[in-house]
Amino acid sequence: MVFVGAQWGDEGKGKVVDVLSERAQAVVRFQGGHNAGHTIYVDGVKTVLHLIPSGILRPDVLCVIGGGVAVSPTDLLNEIADLERQGVRVRDRLTIAPTCPLILPLHRELDLARERRRGNDPIGTTGRGIGPAYEDKVARRAVRVAHLLDRTCLREALAEVSDYHNFLLENYYRWTPVDIGSMEAELERLASTLSPMVRDPVPELARIRTSGGSILFEGAQGTMLDLDHGTYPYVTSSNTTASAALSGAGVGMRDIDAVYGITKAYTTRVGWGPFPTELDDPVGESLARRGREAGATTGRARRCGWLDAVVLRHSVKLNGLGGLCLTKLDVLDGMEELKICVSYRHPRMRDPTIWLDPTLLSECEPIYETLSGWTEPTTGTRDFLALPESAQSYVRKVEELAGVPVVFLSTGMERKDCIQLKEIL
Repeated sequence: MVFVGAQWGDEGKGKVVDVLSERAQAVVRFQGGHNAGHTIYVDGVKTVLHLIPSGILRPDVLCVIGGGVAVSPTDLLNEIADLERQGVRVRDRLTIAPTCPLILPLHRELDLARERRRGNDPIGTTGRGIGPAYEDKVARRAVRVAHLLDRTCLREALAEVSDYHNFLLENYYRWTPVDIGSMEAELERLASTLSPMVRDPVPELARIRTSGGSILFEGAQGTMLDLDHGTYPYVTSSNTTASAALSGAGVGMRDIDAVYGITKAYTTRVGWGPFPTELDDPVGESLARRGREAGATTGRARRCGWLDAVVLRHSVKLNGLGGLCLTKLDVLDGMEELKICVSYRHPRMRDPTIWLDPTLLSECEPIYETLSGWTEPTTGTRDFLALPESAQSYVRKVEELAGVPVVFLSTGMERKDCIQLKEIL
């Protein structure tokens, strides 16, 4: 089963996958890099994952970093060390695909240099080198995880990519070039630790499926940040939609039983780019405060707004969603009235191709439907019928507007604060 973000990311995918992985044999990350931040709370302990799949907190689950993920070796080892300090067993349960492109210090410097050069019109990247690493993958000059297994291959691959990027850094961006010798020495040092976890995940995933086991495919970021289908150019550098699970994990179409989208009960966005339902007012500030809306990876404040059903319907179509997992319902507690955007109005165009042009999308006026709020708290509720009637009506309205059922509700930060409305696994 594939789980993807149905908005602009930060929807709570980590919690949903963590809860459902209790009955899974494997969890696979299939795209993105350590710009992802999946936050999980278990018995008051906060765990933030960036590259490692959210099944890692379940002791018997195989965790796979698929070939579609861009891997920073240093950050991955730091993440492993953090988990091990918490007493989590990692190394014998983590598989890293040898085909993953590596994120090098060169890529981070390029990311920063490019954003500086854009001046007042930045893309809003995390500055972690993910985009340049994917560029090298497409240009067929990537240094891959497999190169860490052979010193000669690593040296040759680094020489090619360093010559290219250092020339750009020094002569075009007027930026300090990266020392290839130091970079090579650091990668060789890390290789001995990473090598035992590097193996082809395809045979193992096929074995699990053949034996009737369950595999969860965990996306990063969200549908509207997809490189092909999002609000380009204010997007991430990989495909975030469900179809990317096939190529990014190394499985076939028959291996996917269902696709579910994760959405907040409202909408957020980090960084630049169009956001029709954004609330630059006390209501938006209240949502940000109550929802603790700061990026788990960068700490950047998230922009907040009302739930956008136009975006949800688009995500349903793009991903073939069979249902929604609705998170942070409790953040809406105590609000007298709530709004959901049901359509857009553009001042000049009757039917603008809004998904292809962020300028047109920014000019769209959201048309809202107003619903009654609720005063009773929903935090920690684990029975749908125990929710306030207005909260139940809100969930049903989301289903009506999106065109698919809500199958999972999150009513708090903790793993146990949730309601499963449908048996998913």
